[in-house]
Amino acid sequence: MHTDLDRADLRILDLVQQHGHFSAAEVAERLRMTASTCWRRISRLEELGVIVKRVALLDREKLGLSVMVFSHVKVAAHGREALLRFEQAVRAHPEILECYTLMGETDFLLRIVCRDIKAYEAFFLDHLSRFPGVQSVNSSIALAVIKATTALPLQL
Repeated sequence: MHTDLDRADLRILDLVQQHGHFSAAEVAERLRMTASTCWRRISRLEELGVIVKRVALLDREKLGLSVMVFSHVKVAAHGREALLRFEQAVRAHPEILECYTLMGETDFLLRIVCRDIKAYEAFFLDHLSRFPGVQSVNSSIALAVIKATTALPLQL
């Protein structure tokens, strides 16, 4: 469902997605609006679900998670119950940062982080290859990150 937002809402969103740690007063100051108006707008955007949550983004490499893997997973069965069991297995493993259902040759795309290649090998053998219904997994190791952002392109 698309939410109608005005220019002020978009300016707020643009700023908070770059600086999630700013208080409503800091956002208001940067955008030259009153703190109470800004706070009301931010609260409304949260209530509407436009602002889902505010988080700290961590540097995975500085935390020893130097390997990022993209795994294309094909499952044997496509019934609702089989897919739910696979999804539950995905949610149980913090190494899997993202999981998308795909149309096409593979059913799921996973973004996985690990300490090193050996750790990914162990994760693959001990967990991923044993997820319910997994027929095949085709994994690619990311060599470099060219662009990574969480900021959505807003039309200001």
